[in-house]
Amino acid sequence: MKGYSIILGLLALTACSDNTPENPEDGGDSGEIVSVEKRVTIDAGQTFQKMVGFGASDCWTPAYIGKYWTSGRDRISELLFSSEIVDGQPKGIGLSMWRVNLGGGSTEQGDESGIVDKSRRAESYLTDNLSLDWTHCEGQRYFMSRAKEFGVNNYVLFSNTPPVQYTLNGKGFSQNGGSANLKADCYDDFAAYMAEVAKHYVDEGFSVSHISPVNEPQYNWDGNGQEGSGWKNEEIAKLARELDSQLTQKGLSTNILLGESGDWEYLYKVKDDANRSNVLSAFFSTSSSAYVGDLSHVKNLICGHSYWTDGTWDGMREVRKKVAEAATQYGVEVWQSEWSMLGDNYSSSEFVGYDAASEMDIALYMSKVIHNDLTVANVTSWNYWVAMDVSRWGQKNRFLLISLTPKGWAGDKESVDNLEEEGSFNATATLWVLGNYSRFIRPDYQRISATLNESMSFFGSAWISPQQDCIVAVYTNLSSKGVRLNETRQNWPGELKSIKTYTTSANKQLVEKVLETEDSVVLDAESVTTVVYELK
Repeated sequence: MKGYSIILGLLALTACSDNTPENPEDGGDSGEIVSVEKRVTIDAGQTFQKMVGFGASDCWTPAYIGKYWTSGRDRISELLFSSEIVDGQPKGIGLSMWRVNLGGGSTEQGDESGIVDKSRRAESYLTDNLSLDWTHCEGQRYFMSRAKEFGVNNYVLFSNTPPVQYTLNGKGFSQNGGSANLKADCYDDFAAYMAEVAKHYVDEGFSVSHISPVNEPQYNWDGNGQEGSGWKNEEIAKLARELDSQLTQKGLSTNILLGESGDWEYLYKVKDDANRSNVLSAFFSTSSSAYVGDLSHVKNLICGHSYWTDGTWDGMREVRKKVAEAATQYGVEVWQSEWSMLGDNYSSSEFVGYDAASEMDIALYMSKVIHNDLTVANVTSWNYWVAMDVSRWGQKNRFLLISLTPKGWAGDKESVDNLEEEGSFNATATLWVLGNYSRFIRPDYQRISATLNESMSFFGSAWISPQQDCIVAVYTNLSSKGVRLNETRQNWPGELKSIKTYTTSANKQLVEKVLETEDSVVLDAESVTTVVYELK
């Protein structure tokens, strides 16, 4: 990347070229023999994007967990939102954003909703007489409140479908192909509803930064699996204009978050359907009929999902490079608003495959995606898909951070129909690896230059606090050998006060280690490690 420091004599990735003496004591707690040394230069004088935050969404099961799992819900919310470290162990991963689903009301419809899986239906505040009932969504409101208690001050309200009272087919899923499942005379009603919900939360003390009115509009959402609707770019623009007017009328500073594209490529090129792709050009080119860049509540911001473009290291970097180039062209900031390991196109040379993979394999792969989204696409927000769910279909931790097992759960069923029965839960490796980023790269931390001999098996990024009293580096070492860092520190704004590392591996969950300031940082094999440098 332009402006990076030049390091002469970067060591090759092989152990023989590193020529580091083998010393079992250098392996730290892992017991690994460190035979590889890696040089890295962290230059605080070269800066890039500032981070807004890391988050996850409350689809779908939190509606049940927050309401019915009264014994476990406090600990679950602590795992997600707590930044506290006690006796060297983080209590949670310190999410700084929370995405709240504005459901369409299929829960209230019950089986008449047509959505087979009860756990994929969602509540709405809108009633059949078109009044608002704020006692609805109890479980979701619990997690919002707990997030607030832990200091989260960035809430994004997102919608998969308009309320069923406003849809063409009276359902939360669509039968309208690539067009919006919204009655022609209900654009203003839908916008007013979203703005009113935002105002309600703001009045209750929640910082609602954005409303995201549509989700993955490139898909038709015509199945009975969950709520959803397709949208054309011009339909989204029409809705955005109505929502902008409603937010202004209600005196809200909440902004409109557009995009939520099914994958990154829909943002910058024509793909599949021209009316539903090339989104940046559609919304931010003044010559476009869908132009909304002049709306007071639409800032220079777009978001997309990291699905389907993550199958190989080189492939994901090439796509994200194009995202960054397109964002620069239109002068917009980029958020990554959804990822889980959804795809089936992963290279067999880079991923062992779902059948052979451990949960840690999947978590380590996620670190590749996070790193490239941060350092190549230059995103300023990164969000996992669902915070919690029931693991089924042999998915391991592919789609969730916290795995739920309701009482009496029988395994791989099409529908989870007993979420009211509190059971057990498990914090997955994916949760803790995300925590290597979310707990330590806090809002307004700025990325700084980190130069290293990067590859798909060894990579990292560095960040500085707004007060310039802390530098954080996150490294992923996918090799079977430990790594000792040979560090060069340039333009650091203070002297080094302390060094701590936090390691996640197959047998560690953000385990803290305190180093002397003259010690070398050692990374375990097959791990993600956050290095925290306190400055004075």
